[in-house]
Amino acid sequence: MTSIRFLLLVGTALATSSGAAFAQTPAPAAPPQSRTPAPAPATAAPQQQTPAEGAEKPAEASTLGDVVVTARPNDVRTSSEGTSYSLANDLQAATGTLAEALRNIPSVEVDPDGNVSLRGDSNVTILVDGRPASQFNGPSRGQLVQQIPASQYARIEILTNPSAAYSPEGSGGVINLISKPTTVRPGQTTTGSLRANIGDSGRYNFGGSVAHVNGPTTVSADVGLRHDAFLQELTRLRTRFDAGSGQFLEARQTQDVEGDSDSAFVRLAVEHNLDAKTQLVGEARHTDVDSFADAIDLYAADAAGGGIASAYRRASGGGFQGQFSGATARVLRRFDTQGHEWSNELRYDRNRFSFGFATFADQLIPVAAPFNELVDNRTRQDQIGFTSAYVRPMANGARLRLGYELQTIGLELDNAFARGPSPTTLVPDPTVSNEFHVDQTVHALYATYERPFGAKVTAQFGLRLEQADLELDQVTTNIQSSQDYFRAYPTLNVSYQLSEAQTLRASYGRRIQRPGPGDLNPFLTYQDNLNLRSGNATLLPQETDALELIWGYRQQQTFYQATLYYRDTRDAFTPVTSDLGGGVFLTRPENLGANTSTGLELVASGALHPTLRYNASLNVFRQEIDAAGLVGTVDSSGQSVSGRLTLNWTPTQKDFFQVAGIWGGEQLLAQGSREQSTLVNLGYRRKLSASWSLNVTVRDAFDDFGSRTTIATPTFTDTTDQVFGGRAAFIGLTWNFGGGQRRPEQFDFTAPTTGG
Repeated sequence: MTSIRFLLLVGTALATSSGAAFAQTPAPAAPPQSRTPAPAPATAAPQQQTPAEGAEKPAEASTLGDVVVTARPNDVRTSSEGTSYSLANDLQAATGTLAEALRNIPSVEVDPDGNVSLRGDSNVTILVDGRPASQFNGPSRGQLVQQIPASQYARIEILTNPSAAYSPEGSGGVINLISKPTTVRPGQTTTGSLRANIGDSGRYNFGGSVAHVNGPTTVSADVGLRHDAFLQELTRLRTRFDAGSGQFLEARQTQDVEGDSDSAFVRLAVEHNLDAKTQLVGEARHTDVDSFADAIDLYAADAAGGGIASAYRRASGGGFQGQFSGATARVLRRFDTQGHEWSNELRYDRNRFSFGFATFADQLIPVAAPFNELVDNRTRQDQIGFTSAYVRPMANGARLRLGYELQTIGLELDNAFARGPSPTTLVPDPTVSNEFHVDQTVHALYATYERPFGAKVTAQFGLRLEQADLELDQVTTNIQSSQDYFRAYPTLNVSYQLSEAQTLRASYGRRIQRPGPGDLNPFLTYQDNLNLRSGNATLLPQETDALELIWGYRQQQTFYQATLYYRDTRDAFTPVTSDLGGGVFLTRPENLGANTSTGLELVASGALHPTLRYNASLNVFRQEIDAAGLVGTVDSSGQSVSGRLTLNWTPTQKDFFQVAGIWGGEQLLAQGSREQSTLVNLGYRRKLSASWSLNVTVRDAFDDFGSRTTIATPTFTDTTDQVFGGRAAFIGLTWNFGGGQRRPEQFDFTAPTTGG
């Protein structure tokens, strides 16, 4: 019922917004910003920290005698390469996690497990301020997305077809998380903010940020602490063909999970200007995550002759722990004030995380002695990155960008499983215990050339060349293998100014998705007693050719965008599940022959009334899968519709109400499908003074956010329903100091000086 209500709301908003938005009296345009731009990040910021092409600058208050006029910044900004969305008025981002913030962004879907996808493609690269973020691009992504506070980010930028200056990794595209600014205002030396939110069920989160200027040196810091509680309910129904009786037999499982999680985040950065043209930047960061839960599993399987053939009860306790640290050093040299610059950056990331649990199993039918199990899966990852980027403006408004990037990753997987009659007499199981090492090195050279052709046409041409070397070591079996390949990735972006308010853009890009280390490990990994996983050492990288045609309209605070897109992926990854017998299933990644999607995405933002604004999006696409004859799969095709709608009501200058609804469409799989339920969030903000504000939020107001995954083959079926998280409410205070005003938002990172 909530899905139907939400679709009606989306349809109503999109249908009525045109007339209402055109009829409104627009707010005055933001005055030009006069503050000196901050230096650009080495890897993905425009030179001199200027806005990306087509992007608006943040609003700034101007004083006329005793009258203060504040222009409202645009929530949506566009450039030749992507679209970014402000989190300033997303109340869930003020108290919630990154998952809550991402779910409110067009093109993005985050399922209840924290898996992120762009327009149905889960192969997505996540950057932070245009730089690689190793913690968000590995097996830890889902956990961190659901636990890292969103309050440290100002905007989220979506690049579904970025230029060659970005790494082509991520066939679905790039999500760029733009941090809140750290520069202070003229005449000030210190500025910052503090926030505290208390929730139900013992939930809380605290955080703060501060920036201090002392002559040519700026020191900034961010800190965050979060405690959350979560619930999960799982219901699984499996049917398996029994050759002996010639009939399909059912097995039923229920699982109830209750737990809590803690996360802590700290970042310290120093910027020092040696002179007017040279800047040094250093940054250190650390995130700590600890999640623990208790689970009760009940299982019953039917016998061929009637009755119950097998039944048990399992009690488990365990969770996820991780420490994610990193450091960055950067040198930026500007040769003039026109954007001619050269930057060099060195990055190091160290990630250590584990997932494990202990189980007490009581076998009820047939009666047997109880036993204990212990799972301990550990991951150690070290990543070093170096980028050197050169940007040179040229005659006739042209611009050339050249760059080199080196990325090395060393990763070790240590999976252990043991079983025994008591916790002190556990015996390792060699079939699902193993150690696996991966070393990957990628060298990349890229060039982009952008120039106008007349008064209305601008084109950007790009080419990226990459050499990838991969060394695999299955330590347990002493088997080594290697892969290496050279690829070229061309890109093209063209824009045409139809009128002062309308723009037409077209783009083409080729992208790659390399298998993750766990996807290449051929050894079995224990998930639970009914599910095993393994990698595939022969898994090939998948490549995607993407085409987009975008029409955009902007009139003051009214924004419309329609994107027609086509994506053709070769050797696409897909999980394939097979029946090992005894009720145990194995899931292993395979390469599809092809996976194509064609879709239309609509985005609208404007006013229904002077006090009522809306943000809405709708994505309709068709997916076609060529299963390439994989066992247990079939060629398939289907349509999917997803959308979101946010209504913001400002009845007074001090009160702000928000209602947001998100509906994810069905995702087609090689063996079935996955869909998630509607999520509805509520929020209220009260401005208490120039420096203080009160925030109240409710996440998952209907308390039913979850997903259903269906697998269907000729010999078995599996339908899993999961309900996650549970309703959560927060109330909190935010204090902005150092002038009492919100600091200007950091500009978009849509024109990188080095690749992501």
